[in-house]
Amino acid sequence: MSFTSKIKNDLSKITQDSRKCQKAELSGIIRSSGIVEMEGFHRVNLTIRTENAAVARMVFIFFKKIYNLHTELLIKRGSGVKRGNLYEMTLEGGEEILLDLGIIANLEEFLKVVNQVPEGIFEEESCLRAYIRGVFLGCGSVSNPEKSYHLEFSLHSEAYAGSLMETLNGYDLGAKMIPRKTGFIVYIKESEKIVDLLNIIGAHTALLDFENVRILKDMRNRVNRLVNCETANLNKTVNAAYNQIAMIKALDEYMGLDQLPEGLRLLAELRLENPDMSLKELGEAMDPAVGKSGVNHRFKKMENLLKAIHTKE
Repeated sequence: MSFTSKIKNDLSKITQDSRKCQKAELSGIIRSSGIVEMEGFHRVNLTIRTENAAVARMVFIFFKKIYNLHTELLIKRGSGVKRGNLYEMTLEGGEEILLDLGIIANLEEFLKVVNQVPEGIFEEESCLRAYIRGVFLGCGSVSNPEKSYHLEFSLHSEAYAGSLMETLNGYDLGAKMIPRKTGFIVYIKESEKIVDLLNIIGAHTALLDFENVRILKDMRNRVNRLVNCETANLNKTVNAAYNQIAMIKALDEYMGLDQLPEGLRLLAELRLENPDMSLKELGEAMDPAVGKSGVNHRFKKMENLLKAIHTKE
């Protein structure tokens, strides 16, 4: 089962006591997964399609609870890439219900689909959350957080997609919109914002699962960064030590280490004996101890001395 299916199955178990919130959620589901067909100027047919059995069951129950309406549920077998079941409900002459849900509007002589989030049915803030939950149930999806952070709503109307984006951004979710071949996508990329949206629609179990995965990924990334940093530092230390040893051996060959000033000679001998030590460790091992900058300064003197020898040649 996909991460999205798990979320939708959990959301379908939420019980709404408020009739207003039930209507708002049903409105969101129909607006995002329904097909409205105009038959003349004053008659409307509605077809609702979903691949999720739990969502289909919710719509069936909402119609019965809110409007005392029994709808026929058809189960079709998907074709092509989508081979799962497709659940379909048809409502002929559903204009009164669609008007009540704010999906269509009566413009005197004819009925028209409303291409924006209907404000009239949101008397309470909880109803707006229920509506967003309904839209997610109808057309939303979330990528498995193990792979990526991405939540989206797949919609057919550009105007409605823009309206939904504005509604989501009323919660400071950073939602954006892009066109696709089949319609328009309203999406959220930031993991923190996805968590906020899951909280808004009441997907608390999914929220905890998402957060657990996010925390583990962040920890793994942090550990990897630390390991990479340590590896880089180690490689830097090894390369520096290799160059220092080569320089010391060249000085020994040209003039002998016993000809070096005592401070340089002691450091040169210490480096040859301890090729794995860092500059700090070399300084601490000297008597008296020398700081890292002091050790680096002495190696610089050796380097200048070797350059002077090569210049004379």
